[in-house]
Amino acid sequence: MGQVKQIYEQHTSSRALRPPCYQLTLTMMVRNEEGRYLSSMLDRTIPFIDRAIIIDDASTDRTVELCRHKLQHIPYRILCIKESGFKQEYELRSLQWRETIRMSPAWILNLDADELLETAFGNTIEDVLRQQFVDLFCFRLYDMWDAGHYRDDEYWYAHRVYRPFLVRYRGQQDFSWPRMNQHCGRFPIEIESLPFALHPARIQHFGWANLQDRIKKAKRYMELDPKARYGDQGQYDSILDEQPPLKPWIE
Repeated sequence: MGQVKQIYEQHTSSRALRPPCYQLTLTMMVRNEEGRYLSSMLDRTIPFIDRAIIIDDASTDRTVELCRHKLQHIPYRILCIKESGFKQEYELRSLQWRETIRMSPAWILNLDADELLETAFGNTIEDVLRQQFVDLFCFRLYDMWDAGHYRDDEYWYAHRVYRPFLVRYRGQQDFSWPRMNQHCGRFPIEIESLPFALHPARIQHFGWANLQDRIKKAKRYMELDPKARYGDQGQYDSILDEQPPLKPWIE
């Protein structure tokens, strides 16, 4: 894992917080997100959360400054890594988890900088955080191919499956990831045994919504996973399809 370059912290808050046992901590990894979706993502997410922990993976733009500006009214911690660790994603995710639980969170919301949680989530958030029966909530993720459409075909069907994004932390210390350099999962394996529920709020993933981003990702997968050991070769090959099947996003 790359050497830590800088840590930024703010411990106080200018707004009323939930009781500690119900507080929601956002955890997120970022890298060169300044001119992409980070600003919109934080504007959408900050009203839901009480604190944030950000792992900056060697950004060379003003990503960290943008995070500090957006998070100025809540407690946060930003850890900046000197050298990118994304080539070994499981180590980066493990670092993210360790730094997150150091903040003694009650609930952990794990989102990427290009993922927007539906505003309707706000209608249920207090009930979700205060109930005592479910420790893990799963959501559907929609791979947006432009501002108003998501992709839906044999290789792009994330929205048909519920995946974990929100977990209650009860002080567990043992955690592990599959030793995969790509696609290792954002949470440790141990959460799979927790009592879970499916949440109706949807998440828009804009990581594929721009052609230039798709070109960069296709190139990155060719470099980091040339034999598709950690992913699906068919999906990799389909990234640059000229006319993929799309469906409209309807609020």
